[in-house]
Amino acid sequence: MFYNVENLFDTKDDPLKNDDEFLPDGVMHWTPKRYKEKLRDITRVITAVGEMQSPGLIGLCEVENDSVLFDLTRRSPLRAQEYEYLITQSPDERGINVALLYQRHQFKLLEWATYEVRFNHPNTRPTRDILHAVGQLVNSDTLDLLICHFPSRSDGQLATRPARITAAETLREKVDSILAIRTRPHCIIMGDFNDPPNSECLFGVLKAGGMEPPLRSDQLYNLFFDLPKQGERGTYKYQGKWEVIDQLIINGGLLMEGSGTRVKNREAIIFDAPFLLEKDEKYYGKKPFRTYLGPRYHGGFSDHLPVYLDLVVDE
Repeated sequence: MFYNVENLFDTKDDPLKNDDEFLPDGVMHWTPKRYKEKLRDITRVITAVGEMQSPGLIGLCEVENDSVLFDLTRRSPLRAQEYEYLITQSPDERGINVALLYQRHQFKLLEWATYEVRFNHPNTRPTRDILHAVGQLVNSDTLDLLICHFPSRSDGQLATRPARITAAETLREKVDSILAIRTRPHCIIMGDFNDPPNSECLFGVLKAGGMEPPLRSDQLYNLFFDLPKQGERGTYKYQGKWEVIDQLIINGGLLMEGSGTRVKNREAIIFDAPFLLEKDEKYYGKKPFRTYLGPRYHGGFSDHLPVYLDLVVDE
């Protein structure tokens, strides 16, 4: 599962980061009560996605630090699921990071690393690191997970495109090294890419396309590549238009018939449960039920919808 949780900050000031908005006396009036509600809401989403079985692996973005993950996994109702966690220490100015929650009985962590996305242009704002976790599944297959939060479009899509292309180049380089050293690679890339599947960043640079035969283990496939053609669905709504910017990308080894580890039905799913949506008064249809509308507390879940896939693991 992957979920952009929309600004999961604690209520304490980090003097090294620009987190002043999310303090009790900040613009957002981020109080301990609202923070606890946010933790409960994230737990509710994770539980709903898992239904009778909680997700074994959860990528998160827009989380501030390890203390919010400690509170989420140890001090919220999620503690019953017994998650361990990893988090980056990114140079992002606001102090937001990407993280992984994992259950040790399903994913035995072998090693992990973070990769900084370095920009050539000195005026480009630093972004989130890429988190890479390597683990062993119950059938002894090795699984490589890469969790990303690419540079935002807040300064305009065209102006910020070079930064996302640099992030995609960094990610592609890491994927190539994984595919080169693994005998039978199983790689899942998840994240908020701030770009659609057919963008220059993801299709052109990362080379993650649709499932055109013949499938190859050393190729990347975006499980949402064909979804935008199916109408009004997405993970994020901007000015009345749904976009798929949160995605799950895999290598062909997870699509092969007979593989001991494979993606069920070769599909990923946008989790658009009714409780995560509200009526879109300005445009039409529905939109994500957010925590904030600008500086106004709205009491919802997130401005993004979660995505997930089911992994079949033959024991």
